[in-house]
Amino acid sequence: MNRRLAAAALALGVLALLGGCLGGGSISDDRLDADPAEPYAWNESVDAHLTIQDDAKFRAVYRLNETEMELYRRDGFGGRNPLSVESVQYRYPNGTVIEGTEIERRNGTIDRNRDRVLVALPADAPPGGGGKLAFTADSTPKRFTLPVFVEGSYEVVLPPNRRIDVPVFGSVSPGGYAAERIDEQTHITWDEVTGRSVIVQFYLQRDLYIFGGITAVLVVIGLAGLAYYRRKIEALKRQREELGLDVEKEDDDDEFRRGPPPGMR
Repeated sequence: MNRRLAAAALALGVLALLGGCLGGGSISDDRLDADPAEPYAWNESVDAHLTIQDDAKFRAVYRLNETEMELYRRDGFGGRNPLSVESVQYRYPNGTVIEGTEIERRNGTIDRNRDRVLVALPADAPPGGGGKLAFTADSTPKRFTLPVFVEGSYEVVLPPNRRIDVPVFGSVSPGGYAAERIDEQTHITWDEVTGRSVIVQFYLQRDLYIFGGITAVLVVIGLAGLAYYRRKIEALKRQREELGLDVEKEDDDDEFRRGPPPGMR
């Protein structure tokens, strides 16, 4: 048993080491300067604007109050993994927008290691931080989870025709949000987010129909199975009666119902 535990621990250590090695390295210029799926929402008034795309990616725009920002996602073991970022852009307070490679050319940094992506603003950015940082990163289908990199007001925009209304299928954390449908898209807003993470679980309307259909089929199968076993039990009961296996019991019951024998009444 101890050998098995030691082997398991060694395997986990090797996986962690490989994960760390694979997690590091620079981001290619092509990824840094790739065009986003749609223009970034620079003009929104919130501190963080997150748009979830149909292709399990999301576009993010953050208002900065520091000169650096770490981008990561928490794993299930209390550690961190770097976000797979692309299409990085920075907008100065005066409205000028530059791409990722230009950030680096202006003595900024976009550095990826095993547990985070560190973005440092260009040297000519405001000294205390300012402007907005935008990027695209991978998400997961029907469940969006992201640490709170910047505290303040938030807006999350779901892909078209996604909803959060039905419990179990849809949920939002933290609470205290407002949800509104605009042009077939659900917009979720918070006046102030200071928690650990933003989590949104959502669904397509057709998911409810599929689930309802599966449930109906399972109910029909269950009722059919119950009816089948009841028929089998009734058939076995009739078979026992035909073989006379229950005659003695029935005679005893009849005698008991007729009352005590003569002389005992």
